[in-house]
Amino acid sequence: MSERSAAVTWNGDLMSGAGTIDEVGSGAFGPLDVTWAARTEEGSGGKTSPEELIAAAHASCFSMALSHALAQGGNAPERLRTSATVTFVPGTGITRIALAVRGAVPGLDADGFREAAEAAKEGCPVSKALASVPEISLDAPLES
Repeated sequence: MSERSAAVTWNGDLMSGAGTIDEVGSGAFGPLDVTWAARTEEGSGGKTSPEELIAAAHASCFSMALSHALAQGGNAPERLRTSATVTFVPGTGITRIALAVRGAVPGLDADGFREAAEAAKEGCPVSKALASVPEISLDAPLES
């Protein structure tokens, strides 16, 4: 078992206020500025949002799960490049997550890669935590 933590300070109301992700337990990053505008407008001015952090968490968790599954199946990847795009609709919430992965995996065909990627999408712990999101799509072509 492991636990991870983060501490945030928010000042003011939602629309005009601002916050800071003060620290994370590992010390890997922080402080990071967070605002409502960073969630809802293009050009966040160097500020982040919960959805951006969810995208980072989902892409990294998915990559770990896929890498492990490929290696367990006898085809360890040379490289996986994963992105996650989280769609946030004010008043509704997170409506979509689009995962995209490109992989260099010796000895594996495109169908095998796609099958492993689909399994990782369903099985990674962050995907499971985000199961209430109405749509989680996956684009997973194998690099030649």
